[in-house]
Amino acid sequence: MARPATLQSPVRASRISLSKRTSLLGYALVAPVVICLLILVVYPFIFGVTISFTNREIGTEGQFVGLANFIYLSKVPSFQKAIVNTIVLVGTVQTMKLVFGLGIALLLNQAIRARQFWRGLILLPWAMPAFVAYLTWKLLYLPQGGAFNIIAVGLGFGNIDFLSRELAMPSVILATFWRGFPFWVISFLAALQSVPQEQYEAAAIDGANAWQRFRHITIPGILPVVLVVVLLSTIWTTNSFENVWLITQGGPSDATMTFPVLAYFGLQTLRIGEAAAVSVAMLPVFVMMAFIGVKLLERNQE
Repeated sequence: MARPATLQSPVRASRISLSKRTSLLGYALVAPVVICLLILVVYPFIFGVTISFTNREIGTEGQFVGLANFIYLSKVPSFQKAIVNTIVLVGTVQTMKLVFGLGIALLLNQAIRARQFWRGLILLPWAMPAFVAYLTWKLLYLPQGGAFNIIAVGLGFGNIDFLSRELAMPSVILATFWRGFPFWVISFLAALQSVPQEQYEAAAIDGANAWQRFRHITIPGILPVVLVVVLLSTIWTTNSFENVWLITQGGPSDATMTFPVLAYFGLQTLRIGEAAAVSVAMLPVFVMMAFIGVKLLERNQE
């Protein structure tokens, strides 16, 4: 005999109320994180994009000017120079990090003597605060009394101005590479250790040489990590400020001017609308890079 409807409704009602209470608890637990993201991430992002379309200055509200800031910046020689310098800096540094980072990671993944010591030593540039690291490189580059010039004079090359217009960008590139490549090494090393050794053994039994094992096992095995590291490091390097400011301050004659330094100079002139436009100008590039990175990761998983 079926139960009366009056006996089923209280049980069903209690279940619904329990489900609602669980949902409310979940929302309550997530709410602090969402609020923090809205305040610390979403609001500053929207604010920065908004003022880039205004002529706002410090102490004034500003008016909406549309694309006027971006049109003005496109005609400024410093902005044009910043585009070229940023591409050269990021492209060269990322290529060096990829080649040397992967090479050192492959070496540290082998059974070499004192392997744990070398793995710890490679982290020193990354562990050092960026402010200290780049000030140290600035001292190394000094024309008078710098360690590199002392070595150059001792070898008979004479005094070299590493911060001249011709050598300033290579000097910044070298310091930026030294500071950031340990992140690549450690990331690649962790990815290499996650590749099953059984695959290498099976390939060796089948007659595959070292290059074939690297091409068909190592590269596919670490490719997701490589894509993520390249994407993150490219964004970090593009937005890096200390490396250029502490060594050259964008000079001499804009030889090392990059987007973050140019935006900082814009803030010094109190025209925060133009300064924000400099930063927002790189936003489409970052969005495109993130989109390409996600697509490549999805294709690799498939």
